[in-house]
Amino acid sequence: MPTSSTKIDNYAAARCIDLAAVFQDQLLEEPLPASAPGPVRRRQLALITTAQATCRECPLIIDCLYRAVVEYDVAGYVAGTTAAQRAQIRRRLDVMVEPEDFDSLAGVTRRNRQVNHSEVVRLRNANPHESLETLAQRLGCSLSTVKRHLRRERREPAARTAAAKPSVAEVVAVAAVVTGSPLVRRGPQAA
Repeated sequence: MPTSSTKIDNYAAARCIDLAAVFQDQLLEEPLPASAPGPVRRRQLALITTAQATCRECPLIIDCLYRAVVEYDVAGYVAGTTAAQRAQIRRRLDVMVEPEDFDSLAGVTRRNRQVNHSEVVRLRNANPHESLETLAQRLGCSLSTVKRHLRRERREPAARTAAAKPSVAEVVAVAAVVTGSPLVRRGPQAA
């Protein structure tokens, strides 16, 4: 079992932090169109090669892969996989990951729209220190609407049952099939 100091050491060893310009390059976000010129294709290949080598040596590759497949819908090259490969892994494992709704998490909403129950609960959980009046303003609804949704959540917590998440081993096995190469575990993992 990794200790917290081991985990901190592993995060310090994650070279993707030092190579942010590579991992955040637009060319790693989406596949190139068929009409992309040769120099752009070569640059993308160089970025992928660098990112791939960096991920393969990272002590956090398995934890990173698991989180990127099961918990978060992230863009770009992560844990030795492209966004398209992670989508394929999710389909094979029957995993659904909701894309982050940054507008509702930040409280940016438009007026005169239906307020979703999960949106009210998510915003409350993200902002437990805020008053219900403030949440109602952020959601663009009445205070009674917020209270009604929160009462419903307290009454019916079983309605939130989530599908069982795949194990780390299952994610790694499917990723190996999808990418055509096995992941190499390099040191302790936290998943």
